[in-house]
Amino acid sequence: MAVSVPLRPHPTPPAAPTGRRLFRTVPKRGPRKPDSAGPIAYLLLAAVTAASVFPLYWSFVVASHDDNSVLAGTTPSLVPGGHLIENIQRVFELSAFWQALGNSFLVAGTTAVSNVLLSSLAGFAFAKLRFRGRDALLVCVVATVMVPTQLGVIPLYLLVTDLGMYGKISALIVPALVSAVGVFWMRQAVEENIPDELVEAARMDGAGLLRVYWHVVVPGVRTTATVLGMFTFMFAWNDYFWPLIALPPENGTVQIALNQLAAGYYTDYTLMLAGVVVSALPVLVAFTVLARRIVSGVMAGAVKG
Repeated sequence: MAVSVPLRPHPTPPAAPTGRRLFRTVPKRGPRKPDSAGPIAYLLLAAVTAASVFPLYWSFVVASHDDNSVLAGTTPSLVPGGHLIENIQRVFELSAFWQALGNSFLVAGTTAVSNVLLSSLAGFAFAKLRFRGRDALLVCVVATVMVPTQLGVIPLYLLVTDLGMYGKISALIVPALVSAVGVFWMRQAVEENIPDELVEAARMDGAGLLRVYWHVVVPGVRTTATVLGMFTFMFAWNDYFWPLIALPPENGTVQIALNQLAAGYYTDYTLMLAGVVVSALPVLVAFTVLARRIVSGVMAGAVKG
């Protein structure tokens, strides 16, 4: 006799609770914010800033005091004195400082503009134009950077003398109209910031090379060109070695005039540092006006790639 076993009903799975998700969703995370600098970083930055600014401030302090305190061997206090205007007047009375300032402005301004213009043109040619011997010519231009300046002084002096430019401002301007560093720098800027498609589109629209350069290349490398112009101006303004050779002392630049202020039986530090303060003002003003472009241009290469 067969015994029937009752079948148990298959247990039904429990219903999912309403109002809840079976799977936990991972929230999307935004870009990670950079860690904020701690107090040690701020202290280090403050120390570096103070160490960089202090020489200029000390020059201003000494220039604003009387020369008797320096001759007596006492160190002036860190508080500026009241003789700055008097010492600056002595600078212009005892030396041809106005003429030196004019010569330096002419040399530095002309070389800065010419370096920006010629270096950007050459950089555009090396970066976007295709011609025979382009890479070899670029290597030759860059190789000149490795030649020390002192090795080229004698040939440059002979060339300037043969051309009749010795003792003239043109002896400082003509050799510095363009630099290998500026050409290489602008070539890299054009290569990174100007796409080939943009140049080809402008050429297909009928634009010539000069128009492509002015309307396409210049707006794209304006920041880098500003940095190049500022550095060229600063180097030409502070140059002492070549102006000392190529110009007579009575027709020198600012650095030659400062050297004349330091000459004599004893060094008048208040007079000399007053000249230093005057000579540093144009560079400080130019850097203050162009500070934002200079910082963005220098940091442009750090944020790419």
